[in-house]
Amino acid sequence: MKKVFFLLFFATSFIQAQKLIPNIELKNEDGKAVNISKQKNSAIKVYSFWATWCVPCINELDAINENYEDWKNEVNFDLIAVSIDDARTSSKVMPLLMPLLNGKEWEFDVLFDTNHKLKRALNIDTIPYLIIVKDNKIVYEHLGYTPGFEFDLFEKIKNLDK
Repeated sequence: MKKVFFLLFFATSFIQAQKLIPNIELKNEDGKAVNISKQKNSAIKVYSFWATWCVPCINELDAINENYEDWKNEVNFDLIAVSIDDARTSSKVMPLLMPLLNGKEWEFDVLFDTNHKLKRALNIDTIPYLIIVKDNKIVYEHLGYTPGFEFDLFEKIKNLDK
């Protein structure tokens, strides 16, 4: 019985670690559709799920942005900030969101998951939530943000770039 349980646990963990990024289109800042499973700019993609009302999310993205340009010179990866601000409140959110984005001057791309298609497909309940994707496979997932986590994140990215 123990062998069966261990085998099932190991198989489930392996399958979960190798989950493919879903074939879903999101809108970019210009309103154009972007299929996240078909982006080819780099082998490694980091998706950070956030919302305008989530202070830890914004703190995480600000901390990453401080180092993003230097990190991009060292490792081939892209960060994509995925806003999960709700479509029902988009009339309220967009006037807040665009000045926020313009004021932040984040160096990375922002996509909008207003219908929560990607969030639901990945079973994300809480933000900030971050995933690393390599060759369209989710290789790392992280929930929450504490100051300094961005350096651990970069170490993980560097290790995946080898």
